[in-house]
Amino acid sequence: MDTAKEIRNFCIVAHIDHGKTTFSDRLLELTQSVERREMREQVLDSMDLERERGITIKSHPVTMTHQGKNGIDYCLNLIDTPGHVDFSYEVSRSLAACEGAVLLVDAAQGIEAQTVANAQLAISQNLTLIPVINKIDVNNADVLGVQQQIEDILAIPADEVLLASAKNGTGIEDVLHAVISRVPTPRWVNYAKDRILIFDSVYDSYKGVICYVRIFSGSLKAGDEILLMSDEGKAEVKEVGWFSPEMKVCDTLNAGNVGYIVTNIKDVADIKLGDTITKLNNPATEMLPGYKEVRPMVFSGIYPLDTVDYEKLKASIGKLRLNDSAIVYQLENSTALGFGFRCGFLGLLHMEIVMERIRREYDLDIISTYPSVIYRIATNGNEVLEIENPTAFPDPTLIESILEPTIRATIHTPKDHIGDVLKLIRDNRGNCYQTESLDQTRLILYCVLPLNEILVDFNDRLKSITKGYGSMDYEYGDYIESDLVKLDILVNNETVDAFSSICHRLKAESKGRALCNRLKDIIPPQLYKVAIQAAISGKVIARETLRAVRKDVTAKCYGGDISRKRKLLEKQKEGKKRMKQVGNVSIPQDAFIQVLKSN
Repeated sequence: MDTAKEIRNFCIVAHIDHGKTTFSDRLLELTQSVERREMREQVLDSMDLERERGITIKSHPVTMTHQGKNGIDYCLNLIDTPGHVDFSYEVSRSLAACEGAVLLVDAAQGIEAQTVANAQLAISQNLTLIPVINKIDVNNADVLGVQQQIEDILAIPADEVLLASAKNGTGIEDVLHAVISRVPTPRWVNYAKDRILIFDSVYDSYKGVICYVRIFSGSLKAGDEILLMSDEGKAEVKEVGWFSPEMKVCDTLNAGNVGYIVTNIKDVADIKLGDTITKLNNPATEMLPGYKEVRPMVFSGIYPLDTVDYEKLKASIGKLRLNDSAIVYQLENSTALGFGFRCGFLGLLHMEIVMERIRREYDLDIISTYPSVIYRIATNGNEVLEIENPTAFPDPTLIESILEPTIRATIHTPKDHIGDVLKLIRDNRGNCYQTESLDQTRLILYCVLPLNEILVDFNDRLKSITKGYGSMDYEYGDYIESDLVKLDILVNNETVDAFSSICHRLKAESKGRALCNRLKDIIPPQLYKVAIQAAISGKVIARETLRAVRKDVTAKCYGGDISRKRKLLEKQKEGKKRMKQVGNVSIPQDAFIQVLKSN
């Protein structure tokens, strides 16, 4: 492999749909890393889901070779990163494996929320930024305006900005030369001990866990005994190699190289992203900076539509976790939906992707409960409980205070829609604490919102009211005290756990009314009137009545004394009264499915 002086490690960061993957394709094409006959669109996106949605879910490193203006061949390691906030820790670890970042900005859209967030993330990692305005060939491109935005917002001089079009290949070579000339040589290569960063991992059914690594100092080869510094786990290296973009075996990975290692570890959960690997016989004492434990933020119950598919669902979640250690799951039993799993995810997009993969890759019909977050509840006994399932909500008399997680959001919006966006933030219990003018037509809003309020359709509504021009990025904030309650739904005075939720007291009544009204239309009529109620701590706040199916018992009376009819009606009335006392309302499964889907 090349010496460290001739290696450049860089990544490409951008807002969603600014052309990052197409740009990667052109780099592979120009450096002839992929043969022309094997070239296809979105080379680095291996999942069908990534191709369809135009998003990157997993990191895909690739090693390219390109000749600089000085005639020297340089080894360029590109680490393709996910773009969504759910995977921000993965992005930060991928950035930590680089010395430079190409910042792509759409010539028509300009700087958007994730552009700023990713740029700040790269700057915080001390990376050299190379700004590139992409899609300069589109009809509504505003190159001068976007150059001004980059200068005003990111404080990067306009003369450092490169112009390119990934679609037709314009300016791609200029970007490669800029990477060679501007990105520094690999850092920390002279550190006395071996230190290797794990920035991603995948599971292979034949080889076990494959770690994607960046060698900061020292070297690795097959047969080395290694130590994982976060938990002092030990392993043996079976194989090392690099990406072109498929895996290629090599003898040794040296300082500055990006590649992969195969060990005798068989469970992805034993490998932690951001962990530092060192040699067992001469270990380093100091980890590479930035490591943290990844914790799920959003929880949801997943159940099979057909109860006979439970074992199949269990196997499919287990297989998905082999490639994604961020998924957390445990057995859950609901009286309404049967056996299923309570699953934890990094965020909403992560949850959506996992569920879509279960449906597609394992051919399963599933239903998910309303997503929830982790609440911290302080009790009278000075105990702090972490609750993510409404069924575990303690008795209100024992609660001292309830804290809920928040997010710090950055929203980019056209000035014409500022009123509607502020109303959307207020409706979701948010607080806008700062505004900043981007240019003559666009604004940036900085606000704090409860995480629970953006779980379902906040981003869709933002896109709707801004006619598609609004964009949002966020990071997880602090826990704040809030007036939260557990909302129960009772059918015939029996609590239905599947419909229980934790919400703010001010929103509980409207949410309870909407649920009761929906259930009244979905549950089939019974032989007697049934009360559908929403309650907080036993106090009913909303009610609907399910009508009774009446049988005309007087149909056989064609005349005679009215007392005959009255006697039959009284008999029916007594029968319905007895039935109501002992009756049990059976809610069909499709009723749960319809309500949960409408949520």
